[in-house]
Amino acid sequence: MKKNTINFKTKAIWLIFIIIPLMLAACGGAPKVDWELSISGDVDNPTTYTFDELAKMELVNLDDVLMEKSRGEDEVRSFSGIPLEDLLAAAGAPEDYSTITAMAADGYAIEISKDEMVDGIVAIKQSGEWIVDADPGAGPIRLVFPLTPANRWVFQITEIIVNQ
Repeated sequence: MKKNTINFKTKAIWLIFIIIPLMLAACGGAPKVDWELSISGDVDNPTTYTFDELAKMELVNLDDVLMEKSRGEDEVRSFSGIPLEDLLAAAGAPEDYSTITAMAADGYAIEISKDEMVDGIVAIKQSGEWIVDADPGAGPIRLVFPLTPANRWVFQITEIIVNQ
């Protein structure tokens, strides 16, 4: 009888301290997404990041951002992502660049002035969820500028071209 009690206790310990944490760790990771973001143009070190690399970077939060829409009702949302200025600095963008050209997967491109990009991020999460899950049509990554109307943001961004 004592042998069965020991086996049960051993199995319970395995379950509590080893198996459950492993299962929870597997659930909390970034989704597998085949996506790349390139930074090029007037930079010293043109760079391409995979979605997985972006997801492993330290994220900042933009809470209660007003999405001023050109059509439909304005919304307030929260986003998490990598500061755009950090990505541009890592690519070697000069401090005096004037604009970026943001390219989306569908070929849409928009030139955005440096003044419009204050506190901008390459967002990968929306309201705590991965954008690829929460709003697939807008992701998996997007540019968010909290002080600029949402029609200047870019969904499904694939490339940022720095312009002197």
